[in-house]
Amino acid sequence: MHASFLNIPVALRSLRRAPGFAATAILALGLGIGLSVAVFTVADALFLRPLPVREQDRIVVLWGETRDRSFSHAPLSLTDAREFASRSRSLEGVAFATYEGAWPTPIVDGDQLSRFRRALVSGAFFEVLGVRPELGRTLRPADDVVGAAPVTVLSHAAWQHRFGGDRSILGRRLQLHDLGITYTVVGVMPQGLDYPHGVEFWLPVVSTTTRAGWTSTYVDVDVLGRLRPGATPLTARDELSSYFGGAARSYLHEMHGVVHTLPQVMFGDLTPAIVVFGAAAGLLLLISCINVANLLLVRGIARRREMAVRSALGARRARIIGQLLTENALLGIAGGALGVAIAWVAVRSFVAFAPASTPRLDGVQANGTALAAALGITIASVLLFGLAPAMASARADLQALLRSGNRQSAARGPRLARESLVVGQVALGVLVLAAAGVIARSLVKLERVDLSFEPSHLLIGELALRQDQYNSAAKQLAVLDKVLDRLQATPGVRAISPVVAVPFSGTGGWDGRMGPEGETAEQAASFPAVNLEVVTPAYFSTFGIPILTGRGFTDSDRVGAPPVVVVSQSTARHFWPGEDPIGKRVVMGPASKVRFTVVGVVADTRYRDLRDARAGVYFPLKQSFFPFAPTTLAIRTIGAPEALVPTVRRVIAESAPGVALANAEPFASYLAGPLAQPRLNAFLLLLFAGAAVALSAVGLFGVMATMVRQRTHEFGVRMALGATAHDLRRMVMRRGMVLASLGTVLGLAGAMLASQLLTSMLYEVSPTDSATLAAVAALLLVVAAVATLVPARASTRIDPAIALRSDG
Repeated sequence: MHASFLNIPVALRSLRRAPGFAATAILALGLGIGLSVAVFTVADALFLRPLPVREQDRIVVLWGETRDRSFSHAPLSLTDAREFASRSRSLEGVAFATYEGAWPTPIVDGDQLSRFRRALVSGAFFEVLGVRPELGRTLRPADDVVGAAPVTVLSHAAWQHRFGGDRSILGRRLQLHDLGITYTVVGVMPQGLDYPHGVEFWLPVVSTTTRAGWTSTYVDVDVLGRLRPGATPLTARDELSSYFGGAARSYLHEMHGVVHTLPQVMFGDLTPAIVVFGAAAGLLLLISCINVANLLLVRGIARRREMAVRSALGARRARIIGQLLTENALLGIAGGALGVAIAWVAVRSFVAFAPASTPRLDGVQANGTALAAALGITIASVLLFGLAPAMASARADLQALLRSGNRQSAARGPRLARESLVVGQVALGVLVLAAAGVIARSLVKLERVDLSFEPSHLLIGELALRQDQYNSAAKQLAVLDKVLDRLQATPGVRAISPVVAVPFSGTGGWDGRMGPEGETAEQAASFPAVNLEVVTPAYFSTFGIPILTGRGFTDSDRVGAPPVVVVSQSTARHFWPGEDPIGKRVVMGPASKVRFTVVGVVADTRYRDLRDARAGVYFPLKQSFFPFAPTTLAIRTIGAPEALVPTVRRVIAESAPGVALANAEPFASYLAGPLAQPRLNAFLLLLFAGAAVALSAVGLFGVMATMVRQRTHEFGVRMALGATAHDLRRMVMRRGMVLASLGTVLGLAGAMLASQLLTSMLYEVSPTDSATLAAVAALLLVVAAVATLVPARASTRIDPAIALRSDG
């Protein structure tokens, strides 16, 4: 390029003469580019970057679902899964993974007891996926047979975070505390393989379960398959539904197949959030570019006389345009550099604050793709929003300017263009702020939801029992009774009870179908699944759950006494609407011979699921008929729960051999889990909204200040003819508020149209919540009033005599 087109020192001197303009333009570009690149970086790591598997969209995951959706994720037994695989014509490779996903398991590594999340999979699992290991090898079919040597492979995240990326990890031996089996590490999987979600190591399902004494009938799995050429996910789903209909076990007849591709299973829950964040970042980038375009347009109009003089002195139009584009390019480069820094901080902040459950979080980092995106966005922004003002400035006519003064700069065309850009900015700002407002209100509602129990001073502990020592429900109940007695006598413990699962485990606990005595098979199939809890008489006092009707459990509710249960309100309403449930009897199915008498009713709690209070049925521990004892403990403490953990750990270890405390955390730490994603959503959208509102205010301020400066002569005339300062201030304020009001109306209309994007992210708040939208509109108008007030007040300080002598 000719030097006259790229005179950088001249461009720098020009920008130094307008530091306010330069700083505002660079900041606007930096915010828009930085946050947009940050969102692209996250989306690229989570969704766009292919999984480390072969042809990921041909891999499907299948399970069952009852026709009434009471069981939305019903696995197959390993026996049924094998039978279906042998019949399938749509799948060319089939593997299995236990349906509970990555399950916390106590692991002994040297002299350390830690919890790892393990998944049981078939030997063909990695072969079907088409995965190449990072180190060593994958599991093979030969590892998944009875009597095979116990081996395991680690996830990339576990290798890095648990073992520091030690490349000598192969051959290391890890012992499952509960089974007493020692596994040899034979491989490390590549980064990004996170199925089942959260998995830290994979074990072969057959060799592990047979050592534990489980039969394949009682091992529940999801089916993982690779589609044959020409087959679709729907054909695989229909095959599974057809298998259910003809299965020998009648309970399968009420189910139909469910199918998802592997990417859908891994990323489905995060997709709406990323779409919303991407839209918000895109809108913010657009607002930033509009702001810069407005600034360039205003500055170009103000420099028309300068450009006209240059033209009159012999400067060619191309040279003038080149010089202006050089200035704009410098602004773009500076804005892009600031954007890269903002993106780096934003990405690091996302990784720090994102929920631990976010898939492939360890792969979220700034990379060459993101930097290329920043460069592309910067170049596009400079060319798109810098060329038109530069060409307009270069067309300035010196003679026309000298005849009319600079007042031609206030002509209707340029003024309408600037005001239209401001209206667009405000509308986009309202759109982003409306989304942030309903997300924030949803978060407040979720944080204030009534759990129906008292969460403070509550410690949740998880026991690790050696299965080779406690291999029956009777032995487990006996040692659990001993542990409870020792802990109850421990100073600092107010009350204690076992529970089936940790808080907010959803379907990770025990679920089942119960119904009133005398139900038919058809009625039994229509009853929804309920939470099943096995508890001691101290359970309700431990959690602070009041008995609404009847009584809780007592020590007399033991083996040999009449079987009893306590039910939740919704269970009672469903089974006996309008009737007193006390004394009624329930069964575990039409074929069951055991009748349980209802002795009490309690509220539905949100222990399993924060968003929905779930129906439940409670059984006394000493009448438990389940094949396992509950090994999670809820402990009501007198002081801070975390302070009691060392004591609890010691007491449990001293209670019996082969028993240890695998993990213990205050209830508040579990509550942070389901709140993490909503809090992150609200934080990010409020960040976007704050930047959008600030940029919109800057744009409105700039337009109104320019309008006052360019109409100085007109204001002088008006004041000479009797207009007061109040009249001028009101005129300027009115114009600014008209622009802001029009932008607000358009933004609210856009928010109404785009509302469905937010539905899946909200809790008990409509995406078109009128109170939130009204507050958003009011906030934008207040900001607009403040942004307009300064230029309006400036109009009242004009001296009429000076104004009448002024050109502009």
